[in-house]
Amino acid sequence: MIDTQTGLYSLARQCPSPNHDERPAGCVPDLIVLHNISLPPYEFGGNWIDQLFTNQLDPNAHPFFATITHLRVASHLLIRRQGEVVQYVPFHQRAFHAGVSRYQGRERCNDFSIGIEIEGTDFEPFTEAQYLALEALLPELVEAYPTLSLKHITGHEHIAPGRKTDPGPYFDWARLSKRLGVTLPADAGNVLGHFA
Repeated sequence: MIDTQTGLYSLARQCPSPNHDERPAGCVPDLIVLHNISLPPYEFGGNWIDQLFTNQLDPNAHPFFATITHLRVASHLLIRRQGEVVQYVPFHQRAFHAGVSRYQGRERCNDFSIGIEIEGTDFEPFTEAQYLALEALLPELVEAYPTLSLKHITGHEHIAPGRKTDPGPYFDWARLSKRLGVTLPADAGNVLGHFA
């Protein structure tokens, strides 16, 4: 499902973003970071996320958009509410998704991570279709990239505490741990001690 030559996921709709570059020399993906996103805030559907991640968002289309159109950001993937997967950046490239961040003492998580946005908010549950898509995708990533591990999946909130809150309190880490057959640090209780 994942072509390691192109870095593309065959089940994803491709929507290439310019918001990426080469990973630093010797840097390989060994962390997966989960996010949430909704545009406009707390609304779902439409092409706004595609437009943001491809630098085409109209600042006049919604009052909030004028505050973010200057951003040059993108994740590797987005999982929409109905389970559709969209890819913006090949996995071997560095996507601009995490910003100032730290995982197990390592700074600049963009250098060594794959970012997955899940369409949602901090204030409501994610959908069954999204969990199913994520649970199918994660083992594929680990199989394609042996430097990745199912044990090294985290939230944006854990690598940028105090700055970010996603994927938020409604993300079911316990379910993901159970489905993947691992104990994820975010589900283990001592979150800050592990991620700081």
